[in-house]
Amino acid sequence: MIGHVIAPDALDPATGFYVPDGAVFTNVFQNLVEFNGSNYLQVVPVIAENYTTSNYQTYVFQIRPNLTFSNGDPLNAYDVWFSLVREDYMGQSVGLANYGMLTINLTEYSQTGYAFPWGIRHAIQAVTGLPAVTNTSIAVHVLNNMLSNFNPNNQTIREIMSYPNQAYVASGPLSFTVNLLNPYRDFPLVLAGWWGAIVDPSFVDAHGGVQANTQNSYFNSNGGIGSGPYMIKSVSVGFTQVVLVANPNYWALKQSGVPAVAQPPHIRVVVINYGLSHNQRVEDFATNRAQISFVSISSLNQFYDAYQYRRYFSFNQIFYNAGFQPGVVYLAMNTQMPPTNNNDFRLAIVHAINYTQILDDLYTFNGTLLGQMYLGPVSPQFPGFYNPGNLPLYSFNLTLAEMYLNASGWQANFHVVLPNGSILGNPNAPQLQPMSIWYLAPLSSFDQGKLEIIQHDLELIGLSVSLEGATAATFASWTTPQSTPNLVLLDWFPDWADPIFQQIFPEVTTFAFLPAWMNLSKVNQLLQVAPFT
Repeated sequence: MIGHVIAPDALDPATGFYVPDGAVFTNVFQNLVEFNGSNYLQVVPVIAENYTTSNYQTYVFQIRPNLTFSNGDPLNAYDVWFSLVREDYMGQSVGLANYGMLTINLTEYSQTGYAFPWGIRHAIQAVTGLPAVTNTSIAVHVLNNMLSNFNPNNQTIREIMSYPNQAYVASGPLSFTVNLLNPYRDFPLVLAGWWGAIVDPSFVDAHGGVQANTQNSYFNSNGGIGSGPYMIKSVSVGFTQVVLVANPNYWALKQSGVPAVAQPPHIRVVVINYGLSHNQRVEDFATNRAQISFVSISSLNQFYDAYQYRRYFSFNQIFYNAGFQPGVVYLAMNTQMPPTNNNDFRLAIVHAINYTQILDDLYTFNGTLLGQMYLGPVSPQFPGFYNPGNLPLYSFNLTLAEMYLNASGWQANFHVVLPNGSILGNPNAPQLQPMSIWYLAPLSSFDQGKLEIIQHDLELIGLSVSLEGATAATFASWTTPQSTPNLVLLDWFPDWADPIFQQIFPEVTTFAFLPAWMNLSKVNQLLQVAPFT
């Protein structure tokens, strides 16, 4: 049993985009290649038997023979084609963020509003004679119908899949090719994430099919059929519990040379409980009701002290410190909407927060600091890219924060009142209204500790803030600056180890729908080419 805090946002790998999704996706579904289990810079073939590339722009995959989904359906290159085309074409954040500029032409996407894998409209036109290149509606109609009634034995569909000048090419049942828009050495790392998952077309089509820019609600709520070592047995309302059972038709039971990450399961049933309170997670682990559980750093001593088997196992035997991860926990400020669109207002918030207190109270265990403050957008785990100008870290400085807030009040025509009654900003302008900091619900004690420190610190400079929770679905709906709150507590972890494509690009452009909505034309132009140079 596993005790988790936040539930998945969806059980469809073409929709889900939150870290908690991984426990289900990586056990139920499989990819052409997957991370080798010990190094996020190395992948091993799984659905693919092997792959080759001569120029980092064209990748050719040989599919393992005799693969099956958990329901016994055969799995081959045509299913791979369906799955990756579906991932792009559904137009969801997870597909756009991971395949944009690789297999999705973002210029075409901005012009048409559809995330076509590049070249697929030419394939449709070449095979059917329909004007799919110039008529977007025809291309959408054909793809909606073809993917929702997918039959790889159909001659027309077979010819479209085998058309050579497009992103995804299935030239036979065991041969699959990916043609990228730009040469990209790390593309196998992209495919290793769950956005590269292979799903069963028959299941998808029996439960809603595929429509452009549309989520599959049945798949989201119930999960689907994959080829992995586990299959979904049951899903409780609100994803409070997901039960996985060993796949009786698992293909690896009958094959040799299977990589470690794809070995048959040794545990027959895995129960994942989501949305548990801190005390529930501590108690479940202490009594061995849960064998894996998640808890904040500041509670590790409580966790171990309650563990009923601590006489047999030392702390270091049951807790593994994986070191600093190349990710960021941050307070996002909407740069396009007032008042956080004002640079001095943002600087006031930056200098009002006591980062040392956050690190000492929440990221320190037995005198060891398990977090670090740094200047973004690239984290120190990429030393060749981190802070090349050696700029100083932001400081906790209330005097400086008040100076910036006073300046922003005059610029943006508002005032605030300090706890001592002093006024900052324009005293003749309206008083700034209270603001909210939004967080992903349910609120963990760890995030609550951070938010309470931030809330207290901002009150010291006259900013009244409340704390508001939102579901993952609500977070996903913030797709414009206008729909996004001013302040959002969020974390971002790279989907693969590329500091440009996975840290700079999503954090300082509007592409990944992160709540800051930074939009500078020069930066946008540079980042169109930087990942490929």
